[in-house]
Amino acid sequence: MKKLIALTTFFCVIGFTLNVTAQETSNISELNKQDYIERHPIYDYNAQTISAVDSIADFRAKKKPLILTGIIYQKDGVTPAKDVILYIEQADENGDFDLRNHNDKRYTHHRGWVKTDANGRYTFYTFVPGNDRRYNQLSQLFPTIKEPSKPAYNLESFLFDEDPLLTRLCRKKIAKKGDPTRILKPVEKDNLLLVEKNIVLSNNTVVSN
Repeated sequence: MKKLIALTTFFCVIGFTLNVTAQETSNISELNKQDYIERHPIYDYNAQTISAVDSIADFRAKKKPLILTGIIYQKDGVTPAKDVILYIEQADENGDFDLRNHNDKRYTHHRGWVKTDANGRYTFYTFVPGNDRRYNQLSQLFPTIKEPSKPAYNLESFLFDEDPLLTRLCRKKIAKKGDPTRILKPVEKDNLLLVEKNIVLSNNTVVSN
């Protein structure tokens, strides 16, 4: 808890001055158009602007702005993993995915990319997504990992402890078969929600290039 609160002052100073720089797609004039359209969006980052900190579109205007930060570790769970790309996408506050088109490719508007620093740390300025009760849709962040010189793979979605749709039965299943740390428990500090989510690299389901 103290560690999270200590991070707040530093991140608040830089966070609200950030632009959504990573959400610029690569120059597709040098790419095969069909490959660009079909590949996973984690590969659509701008190599010149990606850094350890990124902002999800419109996060400043949301009712529940969230700082998601943490350290990505190598498989030993101890050694920080640098230059790892973490991509997340999410629904809006109403639980709907704001889908848009760019260069004939459809993408989720609320998304972002970070690349871990030398200490393995990353930070997203985002917001707590809503859930769609019509479809029993949980509030979720959908992460994908890309290690250097390796194909990308999906992680289990990050959930939120206060989500009313996250039932006791669902929690038991996660505790038994999944990763209980995927349930995020943000704390409030200076009108922001703050949560630390560390990640240990592993062999997961590979996504398409």
